Amino acid sequence: MRNDSIETLLLRHYGSSAPVPADLEQQISALVRRESVATQARQQVVENWQQRRVSRRRILQLVTLSGAGLSVVAVGLNTLQGQQKPAYSV
Repeated sequence: MRNDSIETLLLRHYGSSAPVPADLEQQISALVRRESVATQARQQVVENWQQRRVSRRRILQLVTLSGAGLSVVAVGLNTLQGQQKPAYSV
């Protein structure tokens, strides 16, 4: 892929009669800056979650709020109690 400028790409696609949109370069630069800030924010959230200790209570809350939470909790409780078969089938 060639590293053509925006003007070259527009000229190739629309021809010489098409007008260049007003403030095209500024709009694209602003979009790239916003995407960069959003990506950095997402990365910061991921890093915070990776460094954060999660308590057993919070894990239990997350599991029970998920769709398969009740069956997972039932299997876990049965395992702790030493039963062979889970009370709920998955």
